Amino acid sequence: MSRLGRVAAETRAAWYAFTRRRTAVFFTFFFPVILILIFGVLVRTDPTSGGLFTEPAGYYVAGYIAVVVLFTPLSRVGSEVARHREGNRFEKLATTPLSRAEWLLAQTLVNVAVIGLAAVLILGLVLAVTDAAFSPSPLVVPYVAVGVALFCGLGAILGRVADSQDGVVAASNGVALPLLFLSRTFVPPALLPAWFRPLMELSPLTYFARGLRAATFPSAAADNAGLVGTDPYLNLAVLAVLAVAFFAAGAVALPRTD
Repeated sequence: MSRLGRVAAETRAAWYAFTRRRTAVFFTFFFPVILILIFGVLVRTDPTSGGLFTEPAGYYVAGYIAVVVLFTPLSRVGSEVARHREGNRFEKLATTPLSRAEWLLAQTLVNVAVIGLAAVLILGLVLAVTDAAFSPSPLVVPYVAVGVALFCGLGAILGRVADSQDGVVAASNGVALPLLFLSRTFVPPALLPAWFRPLMELSPLTYFARGLRAATFPSAAADNAGLVGTDPYLNLAVLAVLAVAFFAAGAVALPRTD
């Protein structure tokens, strides 16, 4: 079987494995719905007041998408790696032609499809229940695909480091929550100490949120530009380089035996 055939077969198997877990399917799509209903409908934004959520509603659309791009791959791939380790499945995979990179690529493709659907749901809900201004851009597709690939690689690393599925959940939350609020998603840089703002450039989620926001909400370009500015193509290029690095590290981290 060719490499393409191996990846396609593993992708189908991973997709069916995901859809059979109804709880995982439900919360994958339920979580962003709750997030938008809480922050977009109940809390709302108030550009005239101080504190959090003072930007226009359209500013936070990139943050909503960043939530699923960050949390879903970390938890799903990390848990899948931990599940394979506990079931000695990597030892069985080592006897097949399927390489570790091909296995991770198949998992990534499934996550791209799942999170792509979740992103469409998010955009539809935002337009339906909030007054967010949103400029459609074809760059949404590569941003989601590249971002998912990056965090799938990081999820694979967490799955290798953690000693159980419970450990993966704890580790993924421990990584994702600080990144979510310190990466230009929901908290504008102006609200953070001046000494901390350059450190935000160390987060890959910064390039995702800033670039996607620049592509879909152009008025945010006046925000503190950071290392590569607000050009969506430059931010996507940096994100792509980081995605290749994290994906390669994740593939290497996958065990051959358990």
